[in-house]
Amino acid sequence: MKNYIYLFVFTILLAGCAEDFEDINTNPNAPVDVQPSLLLRQVLYNYGEQMSYEGFVAGNLLSQHLTALDFNLFDRHALKSPQLGGNPWAIFYTNLRDNETILTKSREVSTFTVYEGPALIFKAYMTMTLTDLFGDVPYSEAFIGDQGTVTPKYDTQETIYMAEGGILDNLEKGIEAIQNYSGNSTLEGDVLYNGNLDNWIKFANSLRIKALIRISGKEDISEQLQAIVSEGNYITTNAGNAVFEFTDSEPNNFRLARLRAGDFNNFVMSETIENILIELNDPRINVLFRPFGNATANEYNGLINGIDASQTTISLAEYSLAGTIFREHTGDLDANYMTAWETHFLLAEAAVKGFITEDAKTLYDTGITEAFEYWQTTLPENYLNTTVAFDTNKALEQISTQKWIANMINGYEGWIEYRRTGFPRLKPVSASLNNGAIPVRIPYPTEEATLNTANYNQAAQNTNNNSIDFPVWWDE
Repeated sequence: MKNYIYLFVFTILLAGCAEDFEDINTNPNAPVDVQPSLLLRQVLYNYGEQMSYEGFVAGNLLSQHLTALDFNLFDRHALKSPQLGGNPWAIFYTNLRDNETILTKSREVSTFTVYEGPALIFKAYMTMTLTDLFGDVPYSEAFIGDQGTVTPKYDTQETIYMAEGGILDNLEKGIEAIQNYSGNSTLEGDVLYNGNLDNWIKFANSLRIKALIRISGKEDISEQLQAIVSEGNYITTNAGNAVFEFTDSEPNNFRLARLRAGDFNNFVMSETIENILIELNDPRINVLFRPFGNATANEYNGLINGIDASQTTISLAEYSLAGTIFREHTGDLDANYMTAWETHFLLAEAAVKGFITEDAKTLYDTGITEAFEYWQTTLPENYLNTTVAFDTNKALEQISTQKWIANMINGYEGWIEYRRTGFPRLKPVSASLNNGAIPVRIPYPTEEATLNTANYNQAAQNTNNNSIDFPVWWDE
């Protein structure tokens, strides 16, 4: 019975209601409608809270910020066996479904028109991460269950990015909707910008920069990108970051603070990030991790990813745990959607590649400065001029590595960008269950084979039997 309920609920989340669901399940004593302000608050917070946790316990394993001591099949790249995390499918579709409700209401009720632009922008934001993780996914038919479509087709990633109603189109239309809005209603429930629509436009333009860079291996994006940069209306300082702050206490603290100590202690510093931070003499190591053993010695030690926990005995005391910002002091931590430092690192890459005419070194230095500020770490006086001094011969590696370090709260992004750029140079895992290869996509969940069989079978066929080694469109 328990399994039946789970499958039934998941079907509702994925594809909307069946024709007679509302008649059968309406509670006469409860309201059947919800205000966009409540839904917006729920979508913004739920997505950020859940994906921050997912990014920590799964994304940070793929990106090699962290490694797992136990329950580590995912860390060994058995991605079809998620354990403490690694199956974010329902997070995307639940929040995309609720966001679609906001979008529909904004177009049907004049007093809700103010929500149209932000809903389009946030739809594009969530969709970008969804398709960058999985590749082709249900999209154009995913939210029309009320029209009888409960088994949506999979759209190609190229279509999801490029077509009308896709990522880039929705970002542009979201900006236009805000610019054309002439009403007096305020955007309530906005936990990112407290109703500031100008900041939503900057958020959207930073997302346009990100999306264009991500597909730049497939499309000529120079003209569009230069136009955005020339206008200058994107996130330029940390004060404009699209984030919300966790608290130190429940219910709005980072989820790792609410889990038992054993779950938190399952994750330790990866040898990959240890080597990089030590080589750079990067003081952010003191925020992102804790010294091991005798804390006064201020020494850090990382573990190679993907150990065979059944054959290897590991002493927790010999390795560095994640920093107190992820457990005891989560009031200093943000759920990260888009930041000034990420924007500047993307533009620095664009400048190196000749997509824009701006100075790459200035953009790179600015990104580093903002990333240190974001992680509440004093930038060493000579850091930009010595250890990480901009070098045109290895600029792309430098830019990607700095972006990767700063993305620890957003671990899937570190892995996605590694797949796109090849940097930083990740290490082979210790006991790989994927023939030594680092995966390039997350597999479709097993529930899809049951609930959306025909469309899943076609998508699986298109990805070499749902292979984690089959690249997404922009990575081909």
